[in-house]
Amino acid sequence: MFAGFDFGTSGARTIVIDREGRVKFAANTSYQLQDEGTWRTALYSLILQIPLELRQALQGIGIDGTSGTFVGCDGTGVVKIAPQLYNDPRGKPALEFLRSICPEQSVVLSSTSTLARLISLAHQGVWDKSWHLVHHCDRIAYFLHHCQDYTDWHNALKLGYDPIGLNYPPAIADLGFKLPSVVPPGTPIAPIHFQVAQELGINPLCQICSGTTDSNSAFLAAVGYHFRQGTAVTSLGSTLTVKILGDTPIFDPSYGIYSHRWTINDQTFWLAGGASNSGGAVLSHFFTNAELVSLSQQIDPAVPTSLDYYPLLQPGERFPICDPHLPPRLSPRPDRDHLFLQGMLEGVARIERLGYDRLQELGAPPIGVLYTVGAGGQNPVWQAIRQRLLQVPFAPPVHSEAAYGSALLAHHNIQEAALG
Repeated sequence: MFAGFDFGTSGARTIVIDREGRVKFAANTSYQLQDEGTWRTALYSLILQIPLELRQALQGIGIDGTSGTFVGCDGTGVVKIAPQLYNDPRGKPALEFLRSICPEQSVVLSSTSTLARLISLAHQGVWDKSWHLVHHCDRIAYFLHHCQDYTDWHNALKLGYDPIGLNYPPAIADLGFKLPSVVPPGTPIAPIHFQVAQELGINPLCQICSGTTDSNSAFLAAVGYHFRQGTAVTSLGSTLTVKILGDTPIFDPSYGIYSHRWTINDQTFWLAGGASNSGGAVLSHFFTNAELVSLSQQIDPAVPTSLDYYPLLQPGERFPICDPHLPPRLSPRPDRDHLFLQGMLEGVARIERLGYDRLQELGAPPIGVLYTVGAGGQNPVWQAIRQRLLQVPFAPPVHSEAAYGSALLAHHNIQEAALG
């Protein structure tokens, strides 16, 4: 048995799978991302909900967390700096310095990057360079194995780790911070601490694996291990995110595009993606969930409107158009609400197509198969509109929960390690 834990922005979830990838148990709970004390409580609550016979059969555990959230700990694991959240822009004062030591395409040249916020904390005199920087998912794993000096390729990216050279560039390594060692996602790190195993009734030989980010775990859940060039995943949540696997890394900070490294069966892939400010939040601004369902039933997706919408809640777009002043385009509004909704669905679908076109302009392969995750993927009318505009093969996701991806990550890597 293998367990995956997903610690996202609004809640935590676990899924337990068997060797064939079949779900044997699932549960969820709430926690507060900004309150590190709730992380351990949520983890233990989820574990204790797993039936004892499954806990005693666990061989591996994988964990994902929000990308860029971290805490500062002393050498004994005591938290000295409370959670620094992934979307906190307080790294802005460090950007001028970072531009002087990092290449133009570096992911860290953002006010929300992990490295920018770390340097800002140090400049403010509130970060001691003897402290350990511990990412969100790694802190949660710490509660199980009591190790805190490692992280994975995906979480380390915003810390300035070079996923191509597989090292911290000298300019970053020489800053004097205690940076974690970096290993591939899903690497078995250590068995569960014997006292924790006793307390929670877990197999004492269960391996705790290095983690990944919540969005990467969701990608893995959607595609399983069917990795091939051109595999793409669109997330239709509050915002629209597109990602595609290729053999070339793509980095373009002006569009918020960066690439995560995946190595599967000794083959390296690069998952490149970007996120738009458009998406489901615009739809729910105008209509309730019940209205969205009712109005969708009145739409004929085979008959397009002539509306040329660019649905945004406020001015500003980051991808696939980089324009902080781009105005929303949601007029004229038809008399019939279902046509207004259809125009917005078509607008988001056009943004999705433009997003994949943008990635291909920068070196990504054409889409071979497209998976869809997020609440918007449950709307058959929206699916039909997207299929008409994108003209690519669609496939149902293997699973829609990121926790499933974390369980797969542990399963695959522990099996690989066992085979030598």
